[in-house]
Amino acid sequence: MKMFTKLALVSSMAISANAMAMQSMDDAALSAATGQDGINIGIALDSTGISIDKLYLHDNDGLQTSTGITGATGVAGAIAIDGITITQTGTGNLLDLLIDTDAGTSGEAFLNIAASVGAVDISIGSIGVAPSNGASLTDTTTAVRGVTGTPTEILTGLDLSLGAITANVQLGATPQGAMIKLDSTLEGGLTISNLGINDAAGGGQIYLNNIYVRGDNATGDLDIDTDISVTNAGLRIQNNSTQGMNVYLEGVRLGSSTAASIGDVEIQGLNVGQSTITISGH
Repeated sequence: MKMFTKLALVSSMAISANAMAMQSMDDAALSAATGQDGINIGIALDSTGISIDKLYLHDNDGLQTSTGITGATGVAGAIAIDGITITQTGTGNLLDLLIDTDAGTSGEAFLNIAASVGAVDISIGSIGVAPSNGASLTDTTTAVRGVTGTPTEILTGLDLSLGAITANVQLGATPQGAMIKLDSTLEGGLTISNLGINDAAGGGQIYLNNIYVRGDNATGDLDIDTDISVTNAGLRIQNNSTQGMNVYLEGVRLGSSTAASIGDVEIQGLNVGQSTITISGH
């Protein structure tokens, strides 16, 4: 969760930085281009989608020996992901951005980015852990650090199927109450497939064929009402939705992906309330 939240935050900041760079165009030029002030950006993927060969999250000081935990060395380690692909499944643009600046009601100006994200399939490769290649990045020419040896696999990987969703990002002042506000419907809910959790010591795995997360309604759409803020304590994710969810785990297998299934697990009417997640370094 921590890693993917960081990636989402970095992506939002990168988009925002590009938007501010484009703001140097004057209003007349923008009006001629779009028929109104502000900037519209549409991004569509071709059939190959977006791919990442390797993704590493380095913990530069490792687990400190003072914790008393067996195996702690204080040497840098990394979470290693063997490939990510994102494929657009709907028609039209994958991402539409509507970018405006506003003076604010009390003179506190802000940059507003309204984003609409189309339906996508995301495939995440094997996720493991490995020693980082050194204590820090030394080759700034290539910006490649990597890991040493073969990662010990924790997850076999997984596939995500996400419906369309909208979000609003505000930088500068945030009159909406948070930097990122998700107030939308995840059409068709969330589907996670082919998830295997490995036990390196025991040699076996817990494998789930499919996980279906659906809204507690006739369509299965999930109501998303979430505020994402960066506070002094770290990244804060506040859930505001009171909608119930139905969760179905299909094909629970203990031992391997080919082991006989122990059956399915069904949860009806799950409600997490107005819970908050805070993510920070240590």
